[in-house]
Amino acid sequence: MKKKLAFLFASLFILGACSASPTGKSSSSADDGNKQTGDTIKIGVNLELSGKVAGYGSQEKDGIELAVEQINNDGGILGKKVELVVKDNKSDNNEAATAAANLATNDDVVAIIGPATSGASKAVIPNITKAQVPFITPSGTDDSVTMSNGKVQEYVFRSSFQDSFQGKVLAQYATEKLDSKKVAILGDNSSDYAIGLTKAFKSEYKGDIAIEENFTSGDKDFQAVLTKIKNSDFDVLYVPGYYEEAGLIIKQAREMGITQPILGADGFGDEKIVQLAGASNVTDVYYTGHFSILAPANDTVQPFIDAYKEKYGTEPSTFNALAYDAMNMIKQAIIDQNSADSAAITKGLASLKDFEGVTGNITIDKDHNPEKSVVIIKYTDGKESSAETINP
Repeated sequence: MKKKLAFLFASLFILGACSASPTGKSSSSADDGNKQTGDTIKIGVNLELSGKVAGYGSQEKDGIELAVEQINNDGGILGKKVELVVKDNKSDNNEAATAAANLATNDDVVAIIGPATSGASKAVIPNITKAQVPFITPSGTDDSVTMSNGKVQEYVFRSSFQDSFQGKVLAQYATEKLDSKKVAILGDNSSDYAIGLTKAFKSEYKGDIAIEENFTSGDKDFQAVLTKIKNSDFDVLYVPGYYEEAGLIIKQAREMGITQPILGADGFGDEKIVQLAGASNVTDVYYTGHFSILAPANDTVQPFIDAYKEKYGTEPSTFNALAYDAMNMIKQAIIDQNSADSAAITKGLASLKDFEGVTGNITIDKDHNPEKSVVIIKYTDGKESSAETINP
């Protein structure tokens, strides 16, 4: 009887060890993060390729693919070619979380780029933290993406600056460059991104908040709220939100005779904003950008522009550039650590210094945010007419 019991316990132990995860990994290997194996380095891509904000994700995918093409043409990283494993999170936070889990556990990627938005980025954190696989969001700017309850998220990084930084820069710009004494705010109250931008702006702005109104993601008709704003006394209209609503707000505001400058953040950085608003309406419009061909950050910018135009037939956008930098940040982390294991990439990203990216020279700070310059871009008749670099 004792021999039978001993055999049964031993069998159960072996079975449990072999079935610790659906991928056949042992629990110890999952705890150690993904390790580099084979002749390729597998990088996951978790982006909004369909759905509400597909404009951001599609641009970022193009930037990543250009970077990988260049890397592989140059011999890869540590002699290994990069292989992308791409998932569409459909602009849905739950889909993003599922995609991250699948990439980390089933596809065995060693790092992930994306999601693009703050909400989706926060949604994936539990799964990537459990798997101990680092990810970089190219454009998730909410401060709490990399920080939670005062503690840094170990496996979370970004190539974009955070909302508190750009909100404060916009407030300073409104005061010092646009000479405003009173501002009207029309913000998206359903978005962590917009809420963070509003909070940061209000904490820094030295003038008066003449009126503050809200909208909700998906709204189309802003006539009533814009009428209230038009009847108030203000110098600048601040619109923290994404391009889908911002484009319609600009269109309707200009058609109603609101002529004051309109100020926004990097959510304005999609050409669809001009399509939605109409080119002539997008005049005297300003926003914080990470990249502009009118204000190159360093000598890497022009070769990037040339390569992008050759591959895609158009000039690169902010989101193309941010994702291009994200891929090359991972490359640099691997080179610095001489390893493509997830643990090494995490360490390499956390200690990245003086990385020459096309969106600026980047040093990752203690909170996993990039220290770099910001560009204030001005639109006239739907085109970038000027860009001013502002250093942190």
